[in-house]
Amino acid sequence: MVIHILRWIIVLVLAFLVGRLMTKIKMPSILGWLIVGMLFGPHAIKMISQNILDTDWYKTVIMWMQCAFGVMLGSELVWSKLKHSGKALVITTLTQSLVTFIVVSLAFGIIFCFTKTPIYLAFVFGGIALATAPAPALSIVNEFDAKGAVTDTLLPMTVLDDIVGIAVFFLVNSLIAREVSGGSIPLYMILVMIFLPILIGVVVGFPAGCLLKKSSGRTQNLTVLLCGITVTMMIGWFFNTYLFSDFALNYMLMGVSFAAVFSNMVTLEQLDMINSYFSPILSIALLVAIVDLGTPLDYHLILGSGLYTFIYILARAFGKYFGARSGAKFTHMPDTVQKYLGLTLLPHSGVSLVFTGIICSTLASAPEMVQIVQGTIAAAAIINEFIAVIAAKKGFELAGEIKRIS
Repeated sequence: MVIHILRWIIVLVLAFLVGRLMTKIKMPSILGWLIVGMLFGPHAIKMISQNILDTDWYKTVIMWMQCAFGVMLGSELVWSKLKHSGKALVITTLTQSLVTFIVVSLAFGIIFCFTKTPIYLAFVFGGIALATAPAPALSIVNEFDAKGAVTDTLLPMTVLDDIVGIAVFFLVNSLIAREVSGGSIPLYMILVMIFLPILIGVVVGFPAGCLLKKSSGRTQNLTVLLCGITVTMMIGWFFNTYLFSDFALNYMLMGVSFAAVFSNMVTLEQLDMINSYFSPILSIALLVAIVDLGTPLDYHLILGSGLYTFIYILARAFGKYFGARSGAKFTHMPDTVQKYLGLTLLPHSGVSLVFTGIICSTLASAPEMVQIVQGTIAAAAIINEFIAVIAAKKGFELAGEIKRIS
């Protein structure tokens, strides 16, 4: 175990250094983190082997880190900030999510009509395409200290997008399960998947907020915050380990709701201080999360990627960009949001791989369809992630919300 931990720490240090090199060539650090994760993961150098990824200590660390970067999102859900734009956020989230689902499903539906592949498989791709991986965009925001209308819209939207993505994907998964095997996850479990993580965060967030209101100084605030994240993660772990077997509750969503509760209980000045104290820990959490995002990516799949992969990437990008643009325009959001929000929504791989694993279990009785889904999404995850990170960074830059790197 000690050797495994040392190897993992060495990879994280290498990722940090390569990330710094990326900034020298005007690229975000996250690209270096992804590359190191992929090259040192189980499909290449294997310094982080599959055995390490399967250990309990590694899974626990990743769960904690997911809760931790959820705190960054939750701290943006302050009612006094959102009350003037809440309706626009909801409408734009729905348009960019559902337009993506429609565009991707339609594109594959047309193809499958000619290839005589079951049409319902098109909705599988649509369901997977919905969600946005928050960590890459959050990493760019954190690294470049992005500030402005696009950033203010993206952070809370990532939370809403996650909720819509879970709801639509598990609805599709349930219907597909009935089609291929006559069984399904009960539809009421979709509500459980969405609201139980929120409830867990609220239960821990309220007492944490009471303590934070009375605490002062870096040590006291950080102690309350770190203990709250740990307790939130442990409750989520209990539910996932002992009550659910077919799927896992979203740890990031737990962290979001935990932070949203205490953020609305303290003053804005204190919240700013808490966020500044937490910033170094958040940076580490994002580094760990992004390296973990890269480790399952098999670079060999790039060579074998085919037409389905590129159709998926293009259709999803089209849906995200124009769905966000139309929603932002309809709700009269700022011009920069209309033009550039869609670019920041392109990162995808972590969520797509999780959803792919779930749907492939559902399609286990149809191995030829499992192969289509796995091959397409795995290759798309690698290609899209590098393109999406560059596009997201460019979106913030064009919006004037990060300083151009000289």
